[in-house]
Amino acid sequence: MLGIEQRSVCEGVNFRSVKDTRFKTVRMSVNFLLPIQKQTAASYAILPFLLSRASREYPDFTKLGQRLAELYGAELNADVQKLGDAQLLSVSAVGIANRYALQGENIAGELSKLLCSIIFDPPFEDGLFPKEGFEQEKRQTIELIDSEFNDKRIYARQRCEEIMCSNEPYGIKRYGSREAIQNLKREELTEAWLYLIHNAKAEIMVLGDCDPAPVYEGFCEAFQKVGKKSTVDCPTKIIKQADRVKDVTDKMDVAQSKLVMGFRTQTAIPDEKVETSTLMASLYGGTPNSKLFLNVRERLSLCYYCSALYNAMKGIMLVQSGVETKNIDKAREEILVQLEKIKKGEFDDSEVDAAKLSLSNSYRTLSDSLGGLEAWYLSQTFSNQIKRPEEAAAIVNSVTRQEIIDAANRVTLDTVYRLEGNGEEQV
Repeated sequence: MLGIEQRSVCEGVNFRSVKDTRFKTVRMSVNFLLPIQKQTAASYAILPFLLSRASREYPDFTKLGQRLAELYGAELNADVQKLGDAQLLSVSAVGIANRYALQGENIAGELSKLLCSIIFDPPFEDGLFPKEGFEQEKRQTIELIDSEFNDKRIYARQRCEEIMCSNEPYGIKRYGSREAIQNLKREELTEAWLYLIHNAKAEIMVLGDCDPAPVYEGFCEAFQKVGKKSTVDCPTKIIKQADRVKDVTDKMDVAQSKLVMGFRTQTAIPDEKVETSTLMASLYGGTPNSKLFLNVRERLSLCYYCSALYNAMKGIMLVQSGVETKNIDKAREEILVQLEKIKKGEFDDSEVDAAKLSLSNSYRTLSDSLGGLEAWYLSQTFSNQIKRPEEAAAIVNSVTRQEIIDAANRVTLDTVYRLEGNGEEQV
């Protein structure tokens, strides 16, 4: 890693570059953040996909595809995620590093121009996005929603989050609802685009073997032309502890039932104890040597899989498991038993060492891909201090036994969600 630079483009727009000459490619993305809201989630969700289809300069797939081919097979991608209570809308481009261009072309510069073209200059028809592209993106987004419903592991996790965070923006799905997507009008997309470029917080990322200075200047010029207005704030609501445990059961024709348990950890970004809670969750259910895997899955054979995942942005931890319906209550009790053991310090140094090693390896391998590095630095958008993966690994390795116990004792159960099947259909 040669260097990380961060600077402001304009109010609410941050530019971050990670230069690393090990890579033969460059990746750049524009990531817009807006508070996720039920009434606007659907329109913003299809916007990045709609923008990545074309621009006024390249008004259809053919011409855009030709331009990407001219740039040595460069790629354009779009994505929608949640980052805390914010909806994260991303448009990215990937291409070869300048030093591999046969005619000495400035590939990075051309990629940044292309991104600016599709984001800031859409191919409007009478002030609206083209009807054909609009209808196609609606259909494809509905297909994405349906695919997540059909994957019952994803569906169960989303249902637990929805129940657990029903009074928080995080409880809203990243694409909004299926019905809201179906009812979208083209006029709404124009309004959403205007608000996005004028008011959204933005994180511009440039990673790989690239001189970031010309790219930075290009985005400065682009945002200056559109006239950035006031930037909307994107706060995340952190609930320390639930008033009561919510217990919800749904029934479907699936062979394997799902049990998802949601916990509040009292620790979230920018809290300095985030790495401690991350390690505690890894010890609890993040590795093949964890409490949940060795005991709930292996020793007692109560489930097909059982793992814990800590969300540092929201300060919540989810334990996900696939179980036979008859074993759901037993698995629930044993999951709580294993958490109680960590709270009492009933674990040995070898378990801690295995969890630290696993996390350290995960952090270090992030540097092996530009996509991994991008996701890492985007996840720190709301942190007080930006850490490199190696720095996070060092912090994790310094966590003491007592700090793990303290982190576990901050954890309380919030939600129990059961998706019970009757064994007639395999999903």
